[in-house]
Amino acid sequence: MPDTNLRAEIPASELLKNDPKNWGRWGADDEVGSLNFLTPAEALRGAAAIKSGKTFTLQVAMGHPGGDPLWPGRAQPVHVNVMDKGHYMCGKGVNMVGHAEYADDMLIMYLQGSTQYDALGHVWCDDQLYNGYDARTTAGKMTKASVYPIAQKGIVGRGILIDMARHRNKAVLDKAETFNHEDLMAAAAAQGTRIEKHDILLIRTGWIGSFYTTDRAEFYKNFCEPGLTYSPELVKWFHEMEIPNLVTDTIANEVTADPVSGVVLPLHNALMRNLGVTFTEIAALDALAEDCAADGQWTFLYTAAPLKVMGGTGAPVNPVVVK
Repeated sequence: MPDTNLRAEIPASELLKNDPKNWGRWGADDEVGSLNFLTPAEALRGAAAIKSGKTFTLQVAMGHPGGDPLWPGRAQPVHVNVMDKGHYMCGKGVNMVGHAEYADDMLIMYLQGSTQYDALGHVWCDDQLYNGYDARTTAGKMTKASVYPIAQKGIVGRGILIDMARHRNKAVLDKAETFNHEDLMAAAAAQGTRIEKHDILLIRTGWIGSFYTTDRAEFYKNFCEPGLTYSPELVKWFHEMEIPNLVTDTIANEVTADPVSGVVLPLHNALMRNLGVTFTEIAALDALAEDCAADGQWTFLYTAAPLKVMGGTGAPVNPVVVK
């Protein structure tokens, strides 16, 4: 696994210095970035993609008996019953008029410990978040570019699934395997579809699905996920296509370490910090991909509403797709 505590020889800011930014495009107070592209007209365009009414939910299970897929170093969620039949059997249950009994529980977890939306201020460089906000606004809790404005807005538009694993005749892409925007367009063409401006872009690698069938030590050994790799051309493409939301079945939406510069997660800065592209990670895309391959329909209505966590760096979500 790349050592994220070591500085790369090339600072992210130097790597990205000539890339475009959307700072100020929607005003000095904007905190939702490229989601501004998702107008009511885009919601209607998404609704127009519905053909059969089939629905798919894209969140992974929380508290899975075999463990949940997490970024290395994050702790597994802790699920605790605080009231159940055992309490009543021991005479410690809450007595209510009418003798009703109940169960109650709590979950202690990272806000980014399941399928989730990143706040636009989640990752930064040069002490500035998305839209130029001072990184000191993250102290204690995020007061700028948190996940709350994203949750308030909600996400509705036309989604398109690009199955890179299937395109390369693999069940799952290899560790550190990369692809770029040209690969995405080629895969879309092979699927008989095309990526359009303002599409919510879903990319399947098979990676998260493989978590449940792979030995944990092997899954995390020399950890480097497959995914998009940085280039100025890719950033320009995202900028020109005005992609509002990137959704993948990986933990961090891009190859973990850029194979050329060595910079860890450069697209978090190039796309999320600079352009305001919202990142959705750890999505369960296998069932949706199987259905798309079966009926040949790769576009659909995509909807999502992360939890309204004020000051949060991210929040869990269960996106719903309607085909």
